[in-house]
Amino acid sequence: MGIEITTLKERCKGCNICAAFCPKKILAMDTLGKVYVTDEKACINCGQCELRCPDYAIYVEKKVEK
Repeated sequence: MGIEITTLKERCKGCNICAAFCPKKILAMDTLGKVYVTDEKACINCGQCELRCPDYAIYVEKKVEK
């Protein structure tokens, strides 16, 4: 079972809260100030990024691999 992280760039305002609270430091800001995932496989599914995003711009889901 893996993790899928969805980022909605149109909603992201670049506040950096998600990246600051990520315990594995797998989130970063691109040159336009939008969040992106640096290493999805390192995600531990803690949900801190999703919980703390004030704009609902990031979602973490378990994905079932067949």
